[in-house]
Amino acid sequence: MSERGALRARLDLLAREVAKFGAVGAVGLLVNIAVFNLLRHATDLQVVRASVLATFVAILCNYVGFRYWTYRDRDKTGRTRELTLFLLFSAAGAVIENGVLYLATYGFDWNSPVQSNVFKILGIGLATLFRFWSYRTWVFKALPAETPSAEEAARPAERFLEQRRPTEPVERDPVRN
Repeated sequence: MSERGALRARLDLLAREVAKFGAVGAVGLLVNIAVFNLLRHATDLQVVRASVLATFVAILCNYVGFRYWTYRDRDKTGRTRELTLFLLFSAAGAVIENGVLYLATYGFDWNSPVQSNVFKILGIGLATLFRFWSYRTWVFKALPAETPSAEEAARPAERFLEQRRPTEPVERDPVRN
């Protein structure tokens, strides 16, 4: 495969990964916003506390989508490690997401329902960039490329040698044999 073809194939795989990540993320966004607004209007929780709870409900929903759809072909060994890293990077993303909302709410006193939702979505957008990078790099690691067996590796050399063999048998000197 040419360099251009290899690059095209890698970009196609990345585009599919981004699309799947986005689809799972869109479901997570709906869950996050729905739970946030439900908690905000049905309870006396403060804005950021409601947001943190909604974020973690969405994180649990997203894990299922990422593990069993987006990254189903990735390494499945070490689930404890995977889940630990997922929760660690998700928590870092939650800090980013809710930090934006906290700053808007308590730093600028922008806490109307519309403003809260706008800054919640802005925080989710920033956190999503971080999560995409961290999940694909650290959590759902790609399986290592399969290394060819010794027989498979030797086949091109054997074919080359077969092409170089003379077509007529070489006569042997009867005296030397």
